[in-house]
Amino acid sequence: MKLHSSTDYSDWLDGPALIALRTEERGKHGEAHIDANADTDNQFLLGTRDYDWHSHARGQVFCVESGLVHVRTRHGSWMLPPHRAGWIPPGQAHSVSMSGAMSGWSVLLTAAASADLPAHPCVVGVNELMRALVVRAASWSAVEVLGREQNAVMAVLLDELRQAPHEALHLPMPDSLRLRELAAMILAQPGASLSLPEMASMACMSVRTLSRQFQEETGISIGQWRQQAQLLHALERLAAGEAVAVVADALGYATPSNFIAMFRCYFGQSPGRYFKQNK
Repeated sequence: MKLHSSTDYSDWLDGPALIALRTEERGKHGEAHIDANADTDNQFLLGTRDYDWHSHARGQVFCVESGLVHVRTRHGSWMLPPHRAGWIPPGQAHSVSMSGAMSGWSVLLTAAASADLPAHPCVVGVNELMRALVVRAASWSAVEVLGREQNAVMAVLLDELRQAPHEALHLPMPDSLRLRELAAMILAQPGASLSLPEMASMACMSVRTLSRQFQEETGISIGQWRQQAQLLHALERLAAGEAVAVVADALGYATPSNFIAMFRCYFGQSPGRYFKQNK
């Protein structure tokens, strides 16, 4: 079966349960981008770009080996640095911002194939076995039904995705209007020095109610949420080439060393080593 070059595999449900795609520096292999649009005249271009809200019939697993991806969904905002895999379930509306030259891979799954994967978007760690399985799957036809051996490979890949550790790169958004407005204000000024009583006043709540309700709606404390918001903001600025000292100052840290300690707490290494390793 031969498809027209404009076929968008991310919305094509008649093909194999799994379609794996490698991403090259300049997107030379047709579907080599997050949106998996094979139309070479309408390519999901690499570099630093924004893509407005959209959704796909297939679920997407994607990993970048260079650059940075920022994804927003109704469940919150999350960052995808190099060598982490992002998961977006089928039909999940999202917008995408990319920073820097990109390379990596993506896997497109039918709803049935991804039924046991998380119901909400997330970021997971990537191991060597997962990478090897994707490389193998990327050599398959994008239009032919999977055979017995290919289904076995897919089963192992899905097991790896299910068992992969989730990374603290997701910023869940609260559900209630007052807390969403408070969260939006914090995101607009991630370096603002706000005490818990000040935030409670902004939300027209008591400190106790704010703490309890924010934890209930997001699964983390408002203090943790603010720190993760700062981390995601810092990742974008560092990936754009800003100095650690400049980013630390913009986020209100007294010294760069305090910011580096926070960064190391999340990633196990300093910003300089982290970005050098993940180039």
